[in-house]
Amino acid sequence: MHIESRQEKYEAVIGLEVHARLLTKSKLFSGDANIYGSEPNENVGVITLAHPGTLPKTNKKAIEYAVMMGIACNCTINQKNYFARKHYFYPDLPKGFQISQHTVPICGSGFVTIKPSTGERNIKLHHIHLEEDAGKSIHELHEDFSYIDYNRAGTPLIEIVTEPDMHSAEEAGLFVTELRKLVRWINICDGNMEEGSLRCDANISLRLKGETKLGTKVEVKNLNSIRNIRKAIEVEIERMTALLDKGEKIFQQTRSFDATNDTTFEIREKEEANDYRYFPEPDLPPISLSDEYLINIKNNLPALPQQLYKKYQSEFGLNEYDAAQLTSEKEIADYFESAIHHTTNYKALANWINGPIRQLINEEKISLNDIPLNRLAEIIEIVDKEEVSFSNASLKLLPAIIKDNSKPVAELASSLHLIQTKNTDELKDWVTVVLHKMPDKVAEYKKGKKGLIGLFVGEVKKLSKGKADLKSVTALLEDELSN
Repeated sequence: MHIESRQEKYEAVIGLEVHARLLTKSKLFSGDANIYGSEPNENVGVITLAHPGTLPKTNKKAIEYAVMMGIACNCTINQKNYFARKHYFYPDLPKGFQISQHTVPICGSGFVTIKPSTGERNIKLHHIHLEEDAGKSIHELHEDFSYIDYNRAGTPLIEIVTEPDMHSAEEAGLFVTELRKLVRWINICDGNMEEGSLRCDANISLRLKGETKLGTKVEVKNLNSIRNIRKAIEVEIERMTALLDKGEKIFQQTRSFDATNDTTFEIREKEEANDYRYFPEPDLPPISLSDEYLINIKNNLPALPQQLYKKYQSEFGLNEYDAAQLTSEKEIADYFESAIHHTTNYKALANWINGPIRQLINEEKISLNDIPLNRLAEIIEIVDKEEVSFSNASLKLLPAIIKDNSKPVAELASSLHLIQTKNTDELKDWVTVVLHKMPDKVAEYKKGKKGLIGLFVGEVKKLSKGKADLKSVTALLEDELSN
């Protein structure tokens, strides 16, 4: 059966569990350092190692970060919540169990907005909960033994759990992309998937189109890039589809993704929730969050990307593309927010930030803050007045102001010989030279090939090294060619 007809027959239903490592200085239940990249077992103390008589203590900053994410994801904050023990054996957690949340997570419901090719929609969240991470088992260093690094054990995570509300690899990839942007935006996680700061498990099932009952679920664990999330879901949907087409049964299981050959493989039969034997953690008091606490966190959150995306269109008249680019990273949005106090030409400002400025900071490895806002406003003004061409302003004037911010832009443009000439005699000379060089094209133009005007303008631009005022050049060319 062709892939197209399979897609018409079945509907994929996808839910994601995304773990984000929080940027707290210490671990979730101890004072051990929460640092990535340390030497093995360097950040471990008696609580991490579960020495007899030690008791956990809750990290207040981790609670704050979880609430921040809940508000950013339009969640209900459960003001009374608590931790639970998860009695599933973890060989790389010294105490032999994980402290997580189950019955009452810190954040309930909520949604995250994505913009797939099928149109904008909200992906529903089931909840967000806090939990500690496990350590790392290393099996490849010795054929007879496994090594364990406990540095990661006890580091604080939030787990963002969606409803089974996605139906394609595209939607899943966009959802995680948006989550990564959010955690970076509010500065609670660095979102580095290669280092495991953000990792994803995908729950996938298939059902006949039109049915409402979910099919048998398969979980693909520990996906560590947007590309791998999308690819793993695509190949798993294809595998499951092939099984159903052959009349075979899909078993509930946990699988892993091999990025070297784009396949999934079984790790184990999937556990049920009751396999974890949750019960309230007896060594930690319940968490009680006051109204004042929540209001304070909400008031201190920065404007979120979705809010700014709408604002830039409604208040500044920008199109969807410009608004999306300006809200892709908080540093860019902050720069735009500061720049609007220096110029009211918001469209030109967006064009400069999304175009030449992005290119320059990527090529020169500089910061946005290296581009003075007052000088950028002067460049926009001098281009608006057609005193300097956009091309010369972006390629020559913009790099020049980074090297020398002491001179006004107009003075710098003059010293670089970038001021456009509107001297009719000089423009006529350039036009005459170009037309005399291209008699065959002149003949074609006069026979009706009017699109050649752009070629002539471009040649004059080159001859003048960008100094010719192109509107005046176009008028002169049209006048000359009409004779």
